[in-house]
Amino acid sequence: MYRPKLIVFFQLKRFNTLLIIMVVAFFMISLKATTQSDLKDYKIKKVVIDAGHGGKDSGALGKSSKEKDIVLAIALKLGAYIENNIKDVEVIYTRKTDTFIELYQRGDIANKAKADLFISIHANSFPQNRRVAGTETYVMGLHTDERNFEVAKKENSVITFEEDYSSHYEGFDPNSAESYIIFSLMQNAFLEQSADFASIVQKQFRIKAKRKDRGVRQAGFVVLWRTTMPSVLIETGYISNPTEEAYLKSKTGQEYLASAIYRAFKEYKTQIESKSHFTHTATKPGTFFKIQIASSKLRIPLDSPAFKNYKDVVEIKSKGRYKYAVGNMVSYDDILKFNRIVRKDFKDAFIIAVKDGEIIPVSEALKNNN
Repeated sequence: MYRPKLIVFFQLKRFNTLLIIMVVAFFMISLKATTQSDLKDYKIKKVVIDAGHGGKDSGALGKSSKEKDIVLAIALKLGAYIENNIKDVEVIYTRKTDTFIELYQRGDIANKAKADLFISIHANSFPQNRRVAGTETYVMGLHTDERNFEVAKKENSVITFEEDYSSHYEGFDPNSAESYIIFSLMQNAFLEQSADFASIVQKQFRIKAKRKDRGVRQAGFVVLWRTTMPSVLIETGYISNPTEEAYLKSKTGQEYLASAIYRAFKEYKTQIESKSHFTHTATKPGTFFKIQIASSKLRIPLDSPAFKNYKDVVEIKSKGRYKYAVGNMVSYDDILKFNRIVRKDFKDAFIIAVKDGEIIPVSEALKNNN
């Protein structure tokens, strides 16, 4: 299993100054963009659907099919579902035909459109074991196991099809573990929203499409790194598995998969927009909003230097982990403002709801007052 080493940080010198500036700039844009979901009556108006690979890049190969063809069919069906049933959403495609689109351009399309969600659709492959099957949905992050790293390397290797790709990605090497450390500067800007949508996608695959659920995972995908909105990369199945390949290339299978993603999008949209209507509410007595700033399997002293700027840090044990939070507010408006301040010190900080010392879903705390 891959474990990052401290020496990796020193190898950042392999990246030139321009790369660091570019990454930090993207991160600041992303961080600023997260506040859009805090606005009252916020709605999801634009979604970018990205069919992976295309043109000279076939993607993974099955015995009788190509990834690029399968994912394009699913992407077009998904877009049609949204266009025909959710009239207030604009669907933007990175490609609608068998054409090759560079990875950096896919993210740029979403960024220039100021999209609210980016969905990249792929099919997986593991020829070393053709029995492996199932769906996975990835969010941006540093991989914690070798298998996730291999999937990221496979998808990121697309950049080698691009002319002078080194100038677009400033020396990024899709096969180098050290290269991926740069992602840690910005990986969590939209992690919570991305993970929420990814979880709903996997639920719909499992319940509606009856697919094997291989879970929500994290890995360093260039196509997600370039976006400045919640983004996921969906692996719709394993083209290396003969049974699953037959399903993936069938019209029925593609319809079920597209329908499952559509249902997930619809549910996510409703969830996000429902939350926005609660921005001026307060919770019932006994329920408070806090900002979670850390989580650990081991206890962290409350006087730890990591918490030096905060005197009201509390420890909450939940699901076998110690979680650390600051703030104690009844008003959701007030906690939103406080969260922006806390995130200057803790980039991954997010709002939680606590009732009688137990963490409860924020949506539940808000609905209780509705």
